Amino acid sequence: MAPDRAGRRFLPLALVCAAISAALLIYSQTAAFAWDEGFHLVAAQLIVAGKRPYLDWLYPQSPLNAYWNALWMRLFGESWRLAHVLAAVETSAAIVLIAAFTLSRFPVARWRLPLAILCAVLTGSNLMVVEFGAIAQAYGFCLLGIVAGFWLATLAVDRPSPALSFASGIFAGIAAGASLLTAPVAPVLLIWILLCNRAGSRIWKLVSFAAGVLFAFLPILRLFASDPGRTWFSLIEYHFYYREVAWSGAVPHDLETLAGLFDSAPALLLFLLALGGLLFVYFRSGWERARKQEFYLCAFLAVALAVHLSTAHPTFARYFLFTTPFLSYLAAAGLYFAGSRLWNPGSPGLPVAVMCVLATFALAKQIYDARDDMTWSDVQKVAAKVGEVTPAGRPMLVDEAIYFLLHRLPPPGNEMHDSHKLNFSPDRAAELHILPEAELENQIRGGRYGTIERCYGDDWFQALHAPEIFRNRADVGDCTVYWDWKSQAAR
Repeated sequence: MAPDRAGRRFLPLALVCAAISAALLIYSQTAAFAWDEGFHLVAAQLIVAGKRPYLDWLYPQSPLNAYWNALWMRLFGESWRLAHVLAAVETSAAIVLIAAFTLSRFPVARWRLPLAILCAVLTGSNLMVVEFGAIAQAYGFCLLGIVAGFWLATLAVDRPSPALSFASGIFAGIAAGASLLTAPVAPVLLIWILLCNRAGSRIWKLVSFAAGVLFAFLPILRLFASDPGRTWFSLIEYHFYYREVAWSGAVPHDLETLAGLFDSAPALLLFLLALGGLLFVYFRSGWERARKQEFYLCAFLAVALAVHLSTAHPTFARYFLFTTPFLSYLAAAGLYFAGSRLWNPGSPGLPVAVMCVLATFALAKQIYDARDDMTWSDVQKVAAKVGEVTPAGRPMLVDEAIYFLLHRLPPPGNEMHDSHKLNFSPDRAAELHILPEAELENQIRGGRYGTIERCYGDDWFQALHAPEIFRNRADVGDCTVYWDWKSQAAR
């Protein structure tokens, strides 16, 4: 086929991917917002200021995404818009990769292009991918890492050189280094490479893959070498023993979350298509072993991630977005089986078009239903009020997103709002940079903070009775700002 004709043939996929990327970028600058991303933006802000996670403040996350955002902030300034652009580009790249993988590897040539479009749409129209793949948290960064690591692993088994195994290890490692929610991807890819290797030395590929993961973890290993105790607490111990502290309903919440995954019609359809695709590949496809193994790898990755994410306590529906690219490729096989039997094996356009339209309309409805949710423009109004009423240089106690918007570093111990719930001995709290609630309350009542602010105030904040401590109050949307501390004698 002539190069120009080949280019025209793949033009529909390029246009679909471009449309998805543009829509995701627009969404990232208008409606994309999650309350927790303020914590991650403050982490990048602290890194820009020369501070180190774990060693200088409590940061119970793996840090590569924070370092990545901090790098770009050093170059272009501190802005949530910049972080959202990065995330949208990363998520778009992951969508393009899973679509391109389908285009190059799906066993039935006539169905490759339509199913590549389907994979792009199924991944790009997933509500969790859209909502959380366009914000400053690590979801977009990790999606790109796990999909790139997956594709490189499928290439590595057919090449005698261990270079692709090394590259696969790097991408799987940087995903885990940005969020431990993706930790199962690296061992699954490594085991699959060893079991399915068809060229070259298994031992060298094992060593190369492990070296790639180790290379990706160098920043974390450096922090661990500087202070093993605080690094271990932040990365491991906190999640095993302290993440659910002061959350009495964590177990019911987890059960409701797992049950709620099947409340969404698009998610349920994706799961059923993926399950049907896996059963078809195993029992009925007759495809060559190498191609079938790639479908099995997608299934192993999706299951390993789902099991791992289900054990996070508490867990959230958004965590499961990491399974979406792999389920989409399995769903492509499911639609191929259904479409070729119920429609016409030689005309894949109609069943693919129907699925794409359904997925797109479902996403549009879900986004429309969330049109009144809080966005960064709402938070900016709160930040403007806090900046207006707080004297220059006076400490403030506000949510992480407000610190970031005002370009103010949190006072020591206030870098992570949830850390106040931890109740350690004074020496242990100081070592981990934790400010317990009792000490924080003493500071508030003693006049340390010129302004305090809370959105969706928790029980502790309600019990503080801030109107008794501050003279002035303003409600801005769902947030409340208090300022002008009363001395003890004035109460």
